[in-house]
This record gives sequence, C-alpha cells and structure tokens, in this order.
Amino acid sequence: MSLPQVQNVNVRSVERLPSPLDLKRELPASAHHLERILESRRILQQIILKQDKRLLLIVGPCSIHDPAGALDYARRLNVLREEFQDRLYIVMRVYFEKPRTTIGWKGLIYDPALDGSADIATGLRKARSLLLEINALGMPTATEFLDPVVPQYISELISWAAIGARTTESQTHRQMASGLSMPVGFKNGTDGGLQVAIDAMGAAMNPHSFLGIDPEGFTSIVRTSGNLWGHIVLRGGHKRTNYDPASIKETIERLGKADLSEVVTVDCSHANSGKMPARQSDVCLSVLEQRVEGNDALIGLMLESYIQEGAQKIPDNKAELTYGQSVTDACMNWDDTEKLLRKSYEMLKPLF
Repeated sequence: MSLPQVQNVNVRSVERLPSPLDLKRELPASAHHLERILESRRILQQIILKQDKRLLLIVGPCSIHDPAGALDYARRLNVLREEFQDRLYIVMRVYFEKPRTTIGWKGLIYDPALDGSADIATGLRKARSLLLEINALGMPTATEFLDPVVPQYISELISWAAIGARTTESQTHRQMASGLSMPVGFKNGTDGGLQVAIDAMGAAMNPHSFLGIDPEGFTSIVRTSGNLWGHIVLRGGHKRTNYDPASIKETIERLGKADLSEVVTVDCSHANSGKMPARQSDVCLSVLEQRVEGNDALIGLMLESYIQEGAQKIPDNKAELTYGQSVTDACMNWDDTEKLLRKSYEMLKPLF
C-alpha cells in the first residue's frame, strides 16, 4: 500500500545547482580582485566613521538585464570614478535580484533569458562573470541581497550591500546581514517608517545562528559574529519624501537614541523622487546643499541611472529591447547622470 503524498504537493520539480565552490572554481577571482575589494570595503567603513570626507555615490541601473549594456555603463562610470575620486567615492549598482510587490521579472539570476524559463544556474554564472569584469575595471560594486543563498555565490565580489524596504523587517535578512562581510545599507520601510530599519541595524550587529548552505552546497548551521557596518538608507515611502532637513534631523536623533551609527545615505529614487527619473537630480542637489552647509552625517547618495532614460516592458521578441534602458524602475539617462556627478563634484569643493 502506497503512502499518501503530503509533501511537495505543489512542487513541479527540484533541480540541483552547481555548488558555490564549483562556480568559484569555474569563475575564480584573482588575488588582485580580492585585494581591491577589501580596500574598497575599508574605504566605505572609513566613510561611515566620517574618517574619509568623500561622499559615497552608489550609481547604476535599477536592475541588470543585459550584461553587455551593464559593462558598457560600467566603463563610462569608471571614467568619472577616476576623475572625481578625490571628493566622490563612486560604487556601481549591480542588482541581480528584484523583490516584487506581486509578480514580475525577478532579476538576472532568476530569469536570465527574460522569458520565464528560470535558468538559475545560467543566471548565477552571468552574475558572477559580470561582477568579475566590472571589478577588473577597478569599479567597486553594490547589490541588494534578496535570497539568503545567493551571497555564497557572489558576495566576495561585492563592496556594499543593501537590504531593501520590503525585506528590512525580515528576520531572515537581518540574520543574513549579520554575516555579510561588507557594509550594509538598510532601507526604511515602504511606508516611510524608520523603526524597521533601526531595528534591523541593531539586530544585524549581533551574532546569529541560522540555516544556510556551506561552500559545497550542504545544508548547514551558519553562525555569525554580527555586522558592525550597518547604516540607514532613506528612500521615502507612500508618496512621502524623507530627504529634507527635518527628516534627516529626526533620523539622526533616533539613530543616536538607539546607539547606532548616526550617518545617513539618501536614495534619490523611489518615493523620494516619486519614481520620476528627472526628479532624482533635485533630491541629490538638496542633499548636497545640506552637506555643504555642515551636515556631515549625510555620507552618501543613491541614483538609479542607465544609458537611456525611462523604462520599458519586456517584449515577447527580445530583439526589440531598447539597448541600455531599464526593464524595472525608470532610470535617468547617462548624459544627465554625468552632468549631475560633475555638478556634485563642484558643489563639494568648499569641503576639501
């Protein structure tokens, strides 16, 4: 007599992936790569401590869907990184995972063909390969970690990580952040509330034990020592902005009461810009004015930027995709990005 099926009733299939160790052997990072990444993390720590006066700028596409376009963008951004490095510390957004409010394309790692085929093994290879190419330019990279397994495959190539507004409240992500090896920005909640991010920073500073995988892919107990480099990222919420002086002051005061790092990074996109690409410049310039006027708690800015302005739907015929245009949130274009970074550099001159 066969037993009734009570497990995996709604699971169509289970496929094994290459282990993190296998993928790293296939696409290895050189010692030079890793030394450069360690140096970029050290610089970011000094910025968080206000020991480095440069302004952190995390700039790049909302998400990566075309590695060739992303590398093209990285080469352009790297020229500005080198030109402005005495006042700006530029890190490129290289986001492979996208949280969805309901459903939609979830990012290059999960669906690299953009057709629902969900070839995750290929997605992981493409993600790691692109990170190696971007880091080879000398460009530090930033990403949002969504699935707690993904860091095992790519995290040693990342200089700065984000925990997004939808996941900051998640215990799973707070535990994951406690073990990450780079500084982590925690975004305020989608409703604009600060408390979830403040709680997340405090939780991630502490040791945790949780289920995960080891480099060979075996289910394991992961024991962490805590991440001391968490900081808050303000992105507005529910049609309310939070980059104005009063909001910044409130944030700093609440961080101080919680005995957390009294520094702030402002996301110029999302609710702070009403998801209107052109308004990111207004947010950026407002924050820069506050910084120049003496608010050194403002350590960083985030910009969603790509080659072409706006966003596009993913067409059935992928040959119809517009090169260099986002398939998720709308981004500002390259020319406007370059102008804004040049203006930012000039505005910061009195501080150096």
